[in-house]
Amino acid sequence: MQLKHKIVTLSVLPLLVSVLFICVLVFAQSRKLEEEQARLVESSIMAAKKAELKNYLQLAMSLIAPLYGSGADDQQTRQQALQILSHASFGMDGYFFVYDRNGKNLMHPRQAELVGKELIGMTDINGLPVIQALLKSAEQGDGYQLYAWQKPSSGQVTGKLAYVVMLERWGWMLGTGIYIDDVEVATLKSRQEVASGVLTTVLAIASFSLLAVLVIFAGGLMLNVSEHRLADGKLSALNQRIVNLQEEERSRVSRELHDGISQLLVSIKFQFELAAMELANGLDQGLENLHKGTARLGAAIGEIRRISHDLRPSLLDTLGLSPAIDQHVREFEQRTGVRTHCTCNLHDIEVDADLSLTLFRIIQEALANIERHAQASTAFIALAVHRGQILLRVQDDGVGFDPGAADESHGIGLRNIRERVDHHSGSFSIASSNGRTELQVQIPIRRV
Repeated sequence: MQLKHKIVTLSVLPLLVSVLFICVLVFAQSRKLEEEQARLVESSIMAAKKAELKNYLQLAMSLIAPLYGSGADDQQTRQQALQILSHASFGMDGYFFVYDRNGKNLMHPRQAELVGKELIGMTDINGLPVIQALLKSAEQGDGYQLYAWQKPSSGQVTGKLAYVVMLERWGWMLGTGIYIDDVEVATLKSRQEVASGVLTTVLAIASFSLLAVLVIFAGGLMLNVSEHRLADGKLSALNQRIVNLQEEERSRVSRELHDGISQLLVSIKFQFELAAMELANGLDQGLENLHKGTARLGAAIGEIRRISHDLRPSLLDTLGLSPAIDQHVREFEQRTGVRTHCTCNLHDIEVDADLSLTLFRIIQEALANIERHAQASTAFIALAVHRGQILLRVQDDGVGFDPGAADESHGIGLRNIRERVDHHSGSFSIASSNGRTELQVQIPIRRV
C-alpha cells in the first residue's frame, strides 16, 4: 500500500470510529437529558403557576378586604362577600371557591349544584379526599394542593393545582386553582425538542464526518497530519465557543424578559383587573389603580427599549461611536447612580463599523462589570488616538479584584474583552487594587 493511502486510511478510520462512538454516546445521553429537561420544564411551570395562583388569591382578598376588615360577622356581610367572589374570575376556567371548616361548599360559580352540600368525604379519581386535603393544606401546610377536578371548559376530569387560605374569623376556606393539563403538553414538547436536537446533532456529525473524509481524500499528502489535527481542534473549540456565547446571550435576554418584562406585565394585568373591578363597583380607587397600571406600562416599555438597546445600539449605526457611547454612559448613570466621566477624543478619525462595535462592546462589558462587582461611586472612560492606535481606558474607584483569579475562574466578561481585542491585533491589560481598577486597550487603526 502506498504511503499516501496509508496516511489516508489512518486518518479516515479513527475519524469513522470516533464518529460512531460519538453517535452512540449522544444517543445514550439523550435519554438522560430528555428526562432532566422534562423535570426542569415541569418544575419551572409549576413554580410559575404557584406564583400566579398566589397573586390571584391576593386579588380576591383585596376585593373582600373592606368587608372582612370591617369586623362585621353578620350573615348579610358574608353573603355580600360571597356575591363579590362569585363574580370574580380569570381566564376561561379561573374562579374562586369557598368552604367552611366542616367541608360545606358556600360558593362555587362554575358548579352551582355543589353549593350548600357537605363535601368533606368527596374523593377524586385517585382516591384523594379533596376537601379534607385542602382544609389541611390551608391550616397546616403552604396552601398548595394537587388533585383531579372537572375542567369547566372541557367537562373532563384533569389535574388541578389549588391555593387556599383560611379566613379565621368567618371560618372560611377561600381558594382558587389552575388546571395543569398544559404541563404534560409542555413536558412532551420538551422531550420532542430534545429528540429533534439529538437527531440534528447526529446528522450534523455525519455531515461533518463525510466532509472531513472528502477533504482528507482530496488533500492527501498535501496536508500535514499534525497541523490538520491542531486546526480541527481549534475549529471545534471555536465552534463550541460560538455556541456558548449564543447560549449565554439567550440566557441573559431570557432572564431580563422573565425577571423584568414578565413581572411588570403580570403586575399591570392585576392592576388593570383590580381597577376594572373597582370601577365596576363604583369605588374611587379604580381610577387611581388605572393610573398606576398606566405608569407601570410605561416602565415596561422603557425596559423593552433598554433590552433592545443592549442587543444592538441604534445610535451606533446612525450617528456613530461617540453618540452611542454617550447615550450608554447616561443610561448607566441613571440606572446605577455611579458618576461616570467620559471623554472621547478621536480627532475626526473615521472608525470602521467592526472596530466601532468592538470598542462599544468593550465599554459596555467594562461598565457591566463595574455595576455587578465593583461597588464603585465614580467611573472614568477615556477614548483617544495616539500614534496610529486607538487607546481606551476605563477606570473605577471600587473594591477591586484579583485579575489572575478572575482568569482562572473563567470570567466571561474579561474573556470576551480579550478575544475582541485579539481579533483586532490589539493589546489588553488590567490592573486592580482596593479603590482603583483600570482597564487599558490599544488597537491599531486599519488603513483602508
